[in-house]
Amino acid sequence: MVRIERAAGETSAALSPLTSASLDPSAPASAADANCLPAELLADPLFLLARLGVAIKARAVEEFERTGFSPYHYSVLALLEEGARDTQAAIADVLQLDRGTLVGLLDSLEEHALVERQRDAKDRRRHVATLAPAGRRQLAKFRTIVSRLDDEFLAPLDKDDRADLHAVLSRVAGHYDPRFVPVTGSRA
Repeated sequence: MVRIERAAGETSAALSPLTSASLDPSAPASAADANCLPAELLADPLFLLARLGVAIKARAVEEFERTGFSPYHYSVLALLEEGARDTQAAIADVLQLDRGTLVGLLDSLEEHALVERQRDAKDRRRHVATLAPAGRRQLAKFRTIVSRLDDEFLAPLDKDDRADLHAVLSRVAGHYDPRFVPVTGSRA
């Protein structure tokens, strides 16, 4: 199983949820705000994204590990469901995983009968992975976990705010890395 560890020096306090009060740099200081982060940091969108990213990652790892898997297993199954990238090398490249790490993930998924691997008929040096029926069922369970995490972290946002947030984050992510630009007709 692939484990995601906390970064060196990260404490569980660093992973605690940010409250709306702690995110408002204009809120008046009080004794209860003694643990509030500096206003300069709270005014920095990248700082907020990074802190939320750490908290989201920790919660996702926790939730996926309860099922005996990791968020990486989810990403492999989601990619295989799209069907266009089925060779181990293509999967590793798209997900930016070390090929040895991917082999370990695929071994685990294959042991659980969630994926099937076989030699590529066109090139016997390559292995092709396909999503098994049990993998589709597990992917549905993983999506339930992701939906629950979305609801947990995005609770203060209504449906329109969530759509706006997704659009802005997609635009920023796509500017940074073209892999984040969705292919027309893909699941998003």
